Amino acid sequence: MAFSCIKLALLSISIFITIFPETSFSVDPESEDSNSTTEVILTQSSSSYTSLLQSLIRNLRFLNSSVPKPNLIVTPQNLAHIQAAITCSRKHGLQVRVRSGGHDYEGLSYVSDVPFLIIDLINLRSINIDINDESAWVQAGATLGELCYAIAKTSNMCGFPDGSCPTVGVGGHLSVVGFGTIFRKYGLAADQVIDAEMVDVNGNILNRTLMGEDLLWDIRGGGGSSFGVITAWKVKLVPVPPKVTIFNVAKTLDQGASNLFQKWQTISHKLPNELFLHSVMGVANSSSPNGGKTVVVSFTGLYLGTAENLLPLMQNNFAELGLQLNSFTEMSWIQSVLYKYRLFNQWTLGGFASEKPNIQKLQSNIRLCYRTHSCGRFGRAVEHVARREHSQHTNLILTPYGGRMSEISGSETPFPHRNGSIYGIQYLVYWDSNEETPKHIYGMRRLYSYVTPYVSKCPRAAYLNYRDLNLGVNRGSTSYEEAKSWGVKYFKFHFERLARVKAEFDPSNFFWHEQSIPPSFN
Repeated sequence: MAFSCIKLALLSISIFITIFPETSFSVDPESEDSNSTTEVILTQSSSSYTSLLQSLIRNLRFLNSSVPKPNLIVTPQNLAHIQAAITCSRKHGLQVRVRSGGHDYEGLSYVSDVPFLIIDLINLRSINIDINDESAWVQAGATLGELCYAIAKTSNMCGFPDGSCPTVGVGGHLSVVGFGTIFRKYGLAADQVIDAEMVDVNGNILNRTLMGEDLLWDIRGGGGSSFGVITAWKVKLVPVPPKVTIFNVAKTLDQGASNLFQKWQTISHKLPNELFLHSVMGVANSSSPNGGKTVVVSFTGLYLGTAENLLPLMQNNFAELGLQLNSFTEMSWIQSVLYKYRLFNQWTLGGFASEKPNIQKLQSNIRLCYRTHSCGRFGRAVEHVARREHSQHTNLILTPYGGRMSEISGSETPFPHRNGSIYGIQYLVYWDSNEETPKHIYGMRRLYSYVTPYVSKCPRAAYLNYRDLNLGVNRGSTSYEEAKSWGVKYFKFHFERLARVKAEFDPSNFFWHEQSIPPSFN
C-alpha cells in the first residue's frame, strides 16, 4: 500500500518548483526521470534492492541477515520525490531513515526495529562552485571527496575543512559540525555553512530565509535527521596555499613513545593554527627477541605551508620527534585529501566517490580530555585488549583541539565542546567475521571503561558523529527529560534549545530514531 501511495504521489504532483535559480537546483515532477518510479522506489523484491542497501553500509556488522531491513528504499531524483515519501510514510506509519554516505557507526541511517523506509540521497550529489563568491552549493548525497575534487578542479587556491575520509557523505558531515585536518585554521565544517535546503515534516521546502535562524542553527551540529531531510548546503570555501606539508612518525614504547606522547599532549592544542598534529595509538608486532605485541604511537602532521617553514616550527616546539627536512613531503591540498585517507584508514582509495573496506568496524566512540594523561596507562589498556582479543586492530585516535575551532564561541553551533578541551579520543576496533563480534565489542567496552576515570565528566562529553547508543536511547515516546541522559553528553546546555526548535518544526516527532532530538514544549 505504501508503494502505491508513493507512486501515485510521484506521478500526480504537477507544480514546478524552483528553489534557488542561481544554483540551478530545480525540480520538475513531470519530467521523464520523475515518472520513472521503478528507478526511484525499490521494494524488497526489486532486483537491485539488496545491492543498493549494502553498497553504502560501511559498518559491515549491519550486513548480518538478522539485521532489520527497510520495507522500501526511495532514491529521489528531485525534491518532489522526497515530499511524496514523507507524505506517504506519515499516512502509513512508516518510519523514515535518511542516508547520504553510510558512515554510520550505529547504523541508524539504515536500520530500525519498526517498519521503515530509507530515503537514500545517492542521486542528489550535484556540486556548483562559485569561485568569485568563494562558495559552493553541494547536494547532501555528494561525498566529501567529491566536494574537495570539484573545488580543486575549479581552483587550486581554495579548499574546505573536510573530514579525514573522502567517502563520508556531505549531509551527515555538515549536520553534526564536522571535524577535519584544517579545522584548527578555519573552524569546523559547519562553521562554513551559509545556507541550507531541506524538506520538513509537512513537505515544505525551506531555505535559510524560510526556516529561520533557529532551525539553521539546529541542523548545523544538532543532527539534521531529527528535523527533516536536508537536501543541499551552501558553504563558504577557505583559502589554501599552493603547497601543504605532511609527515608521519611512528614510535613504540621501547623507542620512547611514552615521553613523546606526554609532550604531544602539552603542545598539540597550542601549536600555530596552520599545523594539525594528531596521534594514533595502536598495537604492532614487537621486534624484541621474545616477540609478542607492543604499543605503537604514530604522530601525523599536516601543515598549511612549505617544509622549509615547518622545520623550524617543529624544532622549536617538538624537537624530540627528531624531524629533518627529508622527513617531510610537500603536496597540493587535494593530494593531501587522498593521502590522509590512505594513511588513516589503511586501504587503497580507488576513486573519490566510494570504496568499502573489507572489514568489520565497531561503532566508534569519542570522549574529550581536559587534562593530560599517562601514555603508559593508555598503552597498557590498548595492549591488554589486543592481547586478550588476539587483535592488532585496536586503535585510539587522538585529535588535538585548539586553534580557530576553540576561538569560536560554543554557542555558534550546537557543538559546545570547543574551549577547554585539549583533545578528543576516538576508540576503534576492527575485525574480520561476524562470529567475532561479541568478543570484540566486549573488549572495546573494557578498554572504554579502563580509560573512563581519566576523561571528561559532569557531563561526560561525546561527539554526535561518533554516535554511541551506550549513552542512552529513545524508547518509543521518550520524553525530553528522559532523553537528557544522552542528550546533554552531546550538547550540554544546547540540548534544551534543540528540543524547543524540534517542538516547533516537528511537534509530532515524526523524524524519530534512537537518538533523535525529542520535542520539548516547555
